[in-house]
Amino acid sequence: MTTGTQETSLTVDELAARAGVTVRTVRFYSTRGLLPPPEIGPRRVGRYGSAHLSRLALIEELQHQGLTLAAIERYLGGLPADLSAHDLAIHRALVASWTPDKAEETTREALERRAGRPLTDTDLDRLAAMNVLERPESGDALRVDPGLLGLGLALLDVPIALETILAARTVLLEHARATARELTRLFHEEVWGPYREREDDPEQVEAMKSLSAHMQPMVVQALVTAFQRSLKQELRETYGG
Repeated sequence: MTTGTQETSLTVDELAARAGVTVRTVRFYSTRGLLPPPEIGPRRVGRYGSAHLSRLALIEELQHQGLTLAAIERYLGGLPADLSAHDLAIHRALVASWTPDKAEETTREALERRAGRPLTDTDLDRLAAMNVLERPESGDALRVDPGLLGLGLALLDVPIALETILAARTVLLEHARATARELTRLFHEEVWGPYREREDDPEQVEAMKSLSAHMQPMVVQALVTAFQRSLKQELRETYGG
């Protein structure tokens, strides 16, 4: 595996801090082939980049889903070797979409290690506005949404006004809800419809619930792929290239 053209500027200690893992974990993953080797710089110091960070985030999400190390190795082994940090982030988003909506407690210091820099009160306010974290009225503990944390920290360094980010979030949520509503209607009418007369059959109801759950990952993947391609097309038409 290679890092491609990704900028490599992190030491192993910095990479571990940004990813929220230990240096020992980074080296263990490297020996198992889960991480590509670093670029060797002056004084033979290994340098890591955004692709390494994205891969560690993907591994973390897979672990949250309960996958064993062997299963994670198989999953990563099935991915193209030259995936960029952007591509890996999309894979992580797909995996994270099935992580339970459960907030986790953390500290400001831990968040700063993940961000790789000190966080100002304005930064925390921006994360709170994006629903990435909650700031309690008392105490030092912060409650964060693990599914949104990586995205929120990345957006802190994007030169876009918070109002614009929130407006984009509103657009995404509104259209996502409308799409989900229409797909649910379609499923209910076209798939569940023929079995309505057997709604009082517990086995039939459970079978349809199982089918619905089985379809969810495929629907999410289809939506992400369709949106990604549509966005690329819109950007090409707007800015050329």
